[in-house]
Amino acid sequence: MLRVSSLFATVVLLNLVAGCGPSGASTSGGAPASTSGEGRPLRIAVIPKGTTHGFWKSVHAGAIKAERELQAAGLKISIDWKGPPKEDDRDQQIQVVENFISAGVSGIALAPLDDETLLGPVRSAGSAGIPVVIFDSSLKGTVGKDFVAYVATNNRNGGVLAAKRLGQVMGGKGNAILLRYQEGSASTTQREQGFLETLEKEFPQIRLISKDLFAGATMEMAQERSQNLLNRFKDEVQGIFTPNESSTFGMLRALQDAGLAGKVKFVGFDSSVDLMRGMKDKQIDGLVLQNPIQMGYLAVKTVVDHLQKKPVPPETDTGAVLVTPENMDEPAMKLLHTPDLSEWLGK
Repeated sequence: MLRVSSLFATVVLLNLVAGCGPSGASTSGGAPASTSGEGRPLRIAVIPKGTTHGFWKSVHAGAIKAERELQAAGLKISIDWKGPPKEDDRDQQIQVVENFISAGVSGIALAPLDDETLLGPVRSAGSAGIPVVIFDSSLKGTVGKDFVAYVATNNRNGGVLAAKRLGQVMGGKGNAILLRYQEGSASTTQREQGFLETLEKEFPQIRLISKDLFAGATMEMAQERSQNLLNRFKDEVQGIFTPNESSTFGMLRALQDAGLAGKVKFVGFDSSVDLMRGMKDKQIDGLVLQNPIQMGYLAVKTVVDHLQKKPVPPETDTGAVLVTPENMDEPAMKLLHTPDLSEWLGK
C-alpha cells in the first residue's frame, strides 16, 4: 500500500493553511492599473484553461488567497479571473489574453490550453511590458525570455505515481488501457509519458492494449469515448489510467454503466466529490492529487514578486501525492481532495 509520510502530510497541511487572510471577494473587471509609479495599484489577470472543473475552482481560491494576503500586507492589488468555459477553446483563451494586454494589466498568470498556440500571445504581452507567469501546463518557450517563471505540478512524476499504483493493484500483470486527454495539453502529455515509461520499465508483464486514443475536453466526450473502449475491450482489460479530472470522471461513468466499476482496476488524476465517492465505493483504486490552491496562490505571488523586482525561481513544483481508499480519510489528504473553498469563493 502506498501512503504519504506523516512529515509530508504535515507539510501539505501547513502549505494549505498558511497565508489565509480575512474574508472578502476578488475583483472582477474595473479600470486598468498602471504597472509603474509609487503606490499605484497592481491588477493581475489569472487565466485558467477552463472554468467548469473543480480543479480550476481550487486554483481560483488560491489566487484569491494570495490577493487577500497581499492586501493585508498593505499592497494595492486586485485579481481578474477569466478563462474559457471549455478546455478546448484555444481561440477564446487567446482572445482573453489579448483583451487583458489591451486593458494594460500589470501582470498575467496563464495556464495555456496549448503549448504552442499560446506562445505568440505570451510574447505579445512581454513586448507590451506585461510579465507572464505560466502555471499548471508548460509552454514551448524559454523561461526568463518568453515568460518569467513556471509554477506547476511535476506532471511526469504524477504519471510515475499512477503507473506504480496501477501496477501494484494489478499484481504486476494483465492488460491495461491508457485513455489520453487531448493533443496540445503539455501537462497531461507529461503525465502520460511518465505513466508509459514507468509501466514499461517496472511492470513488463502488463500489456497496453490501447494507448493512443484521446478523451477530449469534456466529461461527456470522455464518457462516450470510454464507452467505445469498454465495448471493444471489456473482456480483455484489467486496468485503466486516465490523466485528468474530466477523463477520469467520464471513464468512471462508463465503467458504472457497463457494470465493470470495481471489477477493473482504475487509477485517475485529480479529484471531485463524485470521484471521491467512487473511491469510497472501491470503484477507483487511486487518484494522483495536485495542490491547485497552492498553485493559484504561488502563481499570483510569483507575478507580484517579479513586479516588485524580487528574485523568483524559474520553476516551482507545487507537489503531487497519491490518494487511495486506504489513506483518503487522513486529514492532510482531505484538505487536498475535498477542500472547503467557501472561505475564498463563497457558498
